[in-house]
Amino acid sequence: MRIWAIGDLHLSFGVKNKSMEIFGPNWESHATKIASHWKSLIDPSDLVLVPGDLSWAMKLEDAVPDLQWVHELPGTKVMIKGNHDYWWGSLNKIAPVLPPSIHLIQNNAFHWKEVAIGGARLWDTPEYSFGPFIEFRENPRAKGKETEELVQEEFQQKLFDRELERLKMSLAQLDPKASLRIAMTHYPPIGADLKPSRAAQILEQHQINLCVFGHLHNIKPGISLFGEARGVRYVLSSCDYIRFQPIALCS
Repeated sequence: MRIWAIGDLHLSFGVKNKSMEIFGPNWESHATKIASHWKSLIDPSDLVLVPGDLSWAMKLEDAVPDLQWVHELPGTKVMIKGNHDYWWGSLNKIAPVLPPSIHLIQNNAFHWKEVAIGGARLWDTPEYSFGPFIEFRENPRAKGKETEELVQEEFQQKLFDRELERLKMSLAQLDPKASLRIAMTHYPPIGADLKPSRAAQILEQHQINLCVFGHLHNIKPGISLFGEARGVRYVLSSCDYIRFQPIALCS
């Protein structure tokens, strides 16, 4: 039994002018690099966690080519919604086009062999910040129209509170007999110093062994983030952070 993670794929096979190369030369042909590493490492019997930001598509029909691309790669995949997954609506609407090797977590849980997986997207929170660890690069796509990330602080707090409730709802559905309990979030649930946080407290209360997340990009060279705290192992799996190569969580 092997479990892998890779997040923030930011695919755009169904939409035009969404190449990730505008974010830096390391993103050049990033989908090709991901596929090459994926195929060399992962077997059909493995499990792959994808913690958000799968596709740049705004509409579900435009995300179908990205879902199909992931489906054709080896393994069973489990995904959670990211802040850029605008195509992701209700599970009932997605179900008719969802390829069979892909499973989505949204107010539910997924069980695979002796592994139980739950989670929620989360959101920005003033509890912690990663500014000192990030090489700032202006987002060429964040101009003009206001995006969901540029909402007022009060609204951000409401979003974060709602996401915490969704996290509780999902984790409450994990099989208590599972030998490995995993949480997936898109936003980090804890700061770089691993001090207690509201989200981390929920993970600890539900006896989570491992939490996988993404969202953070452009980490300064030589910096290694996260680790284990109070029984939970925290793993950042943004694809540029892990050099577009799925990271092994257990084998």
